[in-house]
Amino acid sequence: MSKDCYESPLSARYASKEMKYIFSPDKKFRTWRKLWIALAEAEKELGLPVTQEQIDELKAHADDINYEVAQEREKLVRHDVMSHVYAYGIQCPNAKGIIHLGATSCYVGDNTDIIIMTEGLRLIRNKLITVIRNLSAFADEYKALPTLAFTHFQPAQPTTVGKRATLWIQEFMMDLEDVEYQLSKAKLLGSKGTTGTQASFLELFDGDHEKCKALDRKIAEKMGYQACFPVSGQTYSRKLDSQFLNVLAGIAQSAAKFSNDIRLLQHLKEVEEPFEKNQIGSSAMAYKRNPMRSERIGSLSRYVMVDVLNGYFTTATQWFERTLDDSANKRLSVPEAFLAIDGVLSLCANVADGLVVYPKVIEQRLRKELPFMATENIMMDAVKKRGADRQQLHERIRVHSMAASKVIKEEGGENDLLQRIAADEAFGVTLEELESILQPEKYTGRAKEQTADFLAEYVAPALEKYKDIESDRPEINV
Repeated sequence: MSKDCYESPLSARYASKEMKYIFSPDKKFRTWRKLWIALAEAEKELGLPVTQEQIDELKAHADDINYEVAQEREKLVRHDVMSHVYAYGIQCPNAKGIIHLGATSCYVGDNTDIIIMTEGLRLIRNKLITVIRNLSAFADEYKALPTLAFTHFQPAQPTTVGKRATLWIQEFMMDLEDVEYQLSKAKLLGSKGTTGTQASFLELFDGDHEKCKALDRKIAEKMGYQACFPVSGQTYSRKLDSQFLNVLAGIAQSAAKFSNDIRLLQHLKEVEEPFEKNQIGSSAMAYKRNPMRSERIGSLSRYVMVDVLNGYFTTATQWFERTLDDSANKRLSVPEAFLAIDGVLSLCANVADGLVVYPKVIEQRLRKELPFMATENIMMDAVKKRGADRQQLHERIRVHSMAASKVIKEEGGENDLLQRIAADEAFGVTLEELESILQPEKYTGRAKEQTADFLAEYVAPALEKYKDIESDRPEINV
């Protein structure tokens, strides 16, 4: 294989073969031919001089595209659509006179773009479902395992490993809702003409406005859509591209948050992403297990979050009924966003399916910090049992806590807060009594129950809609 020409890493390393095909030239040009067939059928049904024999001829050559003929023609005429009209006509001599009848280049170009983005988003939806399923299984398995929670990445009140996972799931569920909403309002451009007025079709239909309207309805139906945009310029509004990119960038945000948490947990040695038997973590440090997949998720997600700006600027700078400063940008920004998120979700599914948890490390860290978190309970017990002054006890705990923290931070010693409280007569409690209340499960609040309720009441009903969609088990290029 030649290595003397640039190739996109998104295609070579990250995206799935399914997504790469959706954005391939073959998919595009096959869709062009389907659109030409739909146009011919609709025109025949509305009374234009198109015969069934011509349509049958077009259908017979819908998939055997003569690329060489189109490429040679484009060298001569410098127009991709007309080159493919010519090539199609070579294969369909009886139908060549009615191919593209009344249409503009945007009829095939823009409708195909919408179809491709819609199919790409359906694939993204399926991958999102896999990620949510995998994380849900993980959350359910570890819903009761106490772990130290963090605010500001400082020790905070405990949660559970499963409860933390519900935070990731919920954001991916929000993305799934956005994906479904975008898919629910899918519309084609239809065939609107050079400035969106359908002037050429009004001429073909002898001034019959109803037939012009019916043409769009029929094209949409034949291509599997409910409707076309009611108005347009020559192109569909580039706002649509922006909306698709917004959805993808939302997924990127969720994925990056998930991957960053995994990277931090792997640093703490509490939870790790999958690591292959022969995988090398570092060329210099043989002992290392770097979170390579999570880092890649973050890296690709960052790209998509920036790429979304292309949609904003392209939409904002379109002049009147059309300009062509969108074309080159769209060819890059839209496919690459889809390919990148496709790769991101494959990585997320893989990581979520193979997370490794280390309960002993989790427990050890939690127990080191638990005495601080138990102080409110200790204080309340002293008030109830001995009638002690709550404010005075609060001040004593503050002083003892600062002293214990000093031992830990400045001397590298162990947390001796419980010993200090046991030695303080104001609390009237023994060290054994204090240690008996330090059960991590007592300090996780409703984390276990919240996780179970969330999975049963929110996630399970949503996933039930997709029970016929098989989970993706992607091959990951480590």
